[in-house]
Amino acid sequence: MSVPDTMDAQVPTGSAVQRPSTWVCGPVWDGVWMLNALWLVPIALWLAHGYSNPESGPLDAFYFGLTALFWIGHRLSSSWLAYCTEAYRPLLRSQPVRFVLLPLLVTVACFGVFLPADDALPWSRWQRFIGMAILDYALVTYHFAAQHYGALSLYRTRAERSRCPRTRRHDRIFALGVGGALVFLADILAGAVAYPDLWINRWLVPAWIASNQGAIREAATLVLLVVTALMLFAEARAPRRSLPRVLYILGLAAMVGIALQPRSLFLFLVIWTAQHWILATGLASQVPSGEPAPSGGAVRRVLHALNVRPWAVLLVLVASSVLLLPLFEVEASRDGGTFYGDRIFGAVAEQLRSTTWVPALIALGFATGFVHYLLDRCVFRMSDPRVRAAARGLVDPPRPDQRPMRC
Repeated sequence: MSVPDTMDAQVPTGSAVQRPSTWVCGPVWDGVWMLNALWLVPIALWLAHGYSNPESGPLDAFYFGLTALFWIGHRLSSSWLAYCTEAYRPLLRSQPVRFVLLPLLVTVACFGVFLPADDALPWSRWQRFIGMAILDYALVTYHFAAQHYGALSLYRTRAERSRCPRTRRHDRIFALGVGGALVFLADILAGAVAYPDLWINRWLVPAWIASNQGAIREAATLVLLVVTALMLFAEARAPRRSLPRVLYILGLAAMVGIALQPRSLFLFLVIWTAQHWILATGLASQVPSGEPAPSGGAVRRVLHALNVRPWAVLLVLVASSVLLLPLFEVEASRDGGTFYGDRIFGAVAEQLRSTTWVPALIALGFATGFVHYLLDRCVFRMSDPRVRAAARGLVDPPRPDQRPMRC
């Protein structure tokens, strides 16, 4: 129990002031949701072992389950927090441009790009799709790196070091450099960048990169090891060490280390995307748990009854993910990849990819993705005190009898 947040709180003489836990919701919950890379990596490596193409083995079934349960649910999680919780309702009123107008404009723009016929605009639908896919790749690469920074920031706050500029700077460099730049480099080496011939190969020298892949991977791996060691050394010297931060740093380094090895691209895809989805879904289930009761409205009362129960929010997001899977695969698997929705919905999912609604479904897929990137930044913008108040289930407010720890 934390000390009551009142200025006249009485602390018994000689008693030790109890500090908040460095975990978000405890070691077990954090281990499942926040630090999921620690179990995803060994499971994925085990399932891929012995297969020259892991996509044809049990790893594919594992990824199918994770995709069905968490992919779309994580994409809708920030919209749920913004529009379906009492916690964020004051922000909708005070920041309508950020929470309402910009998402609406993004959605309209996506439909405006894909609904017109091929000859209605200077570019065909396929050309528009390629342009949007490249933009989406750039945004999602930054989005993943930003989530890593957010997770480290959350643990930094739990360790009472939120006001330490040096730690904050180190977290940003590690998240954006390792979780962003090195992963982008790994994608270039593996040819996993969206339509590289149209932009990457025009900037770089693909023949030189191909002939020097080994040296580039070794140099990048050395950078990863050095930066990770520096982060761990800084954590060891911190005034209040945080085991969750150490574990998150190690998990992120392990994932990027796999990306930099000339192994199956599918193996890294499973680990990298599933880690992101699971973390986002877990956080979304906890954020509104301490929200105030609504003043009225039957729908708001029902939503509140769900929001104060993390398992209920989790169930809603997972159910949404499963039910909407075939709709969003129309956009996501446009390049001829595996359609997991077919395994659940059969012919219904197949027919969706050949209906006249395909342009609208593609627009819906891009719109929800772009809105998710935008709203994720809004609902977890902890530099705003109103956002911290809405997400107080994740961020412990400073107590009046505590002074911020020095770096």
